[in-house]
Amino acid sequence: MVDGPVVTVRGEAYREVPPELARFAVTVTARDRDREATLTRLAERAAAVRVRLDGEGAAIDRRETGELRVRPETRRGTERVVAWHGSVTTTVTVSDFTALGELMLRVAELDQVEIAGPWWSLRPDSPTYREVRHAAIADALARGREYAEALGARVTALVELADTGVERPMMARMAYAGGPEAGGGPELDLDPQPQSVQAAVQARFAISEPVLS
Repeated sequence: MVDGPVVTVRGEAYREVPPELARFAVTVTARDRDREATLTRLAERAAAVRVRLDGEGAAIDRRETGELRVRPETRRGTERVVAWHGSVTTTVTVSDFTALGELMLRVAELDQVEIAGPWWSLRPDSPTYREVRHAAIADALARGREYAEALGARVTALVELADTGVERPMMARMAYAGGPEAGGGPELDLDPQPQSVQAAVQARFAISEPVLS
């Protein structure tokens, strides 16, 4: 319990910074009336993706195999299987954006491959988050002092500090340029999406006795 007057303020900070990571998903598919044939094709196409990604070396920071799906296609109104569908997805993470578009196109050249992304983000341990939190605390302290000064008082102690969260949006923007009419092979122009990071805190400060007259 605090004896004496207390002022409660909200401190906020906002930063817009370039992304540090880009992710895209590579999905290979296969379909055949025979289940074994579907699985064989799927395995071959997934292996082709692995070989292509292996060839990129240091351009790739991380890759992970995600969802594997194999499902039957049945004739309408019956349980008779007329075909089998298979798919497997690999997520690729890169931090060097200079060759990202070319990398995505090289993978997209493979048979029965779908590319999705990129999705831009900051690293989970990015120093930007710490910087924004510190800035939000500094803003709360500045506001507390301003209110105290307006009352002819001064901040004497911190009573409570609560973190109300850090916003971490992850957005994507992709533009395509080139094609047959442009001459040569296709090209991808990628515009990294700036990342908006916002932090807010609530602080309670004890202040000296106000001068109200």
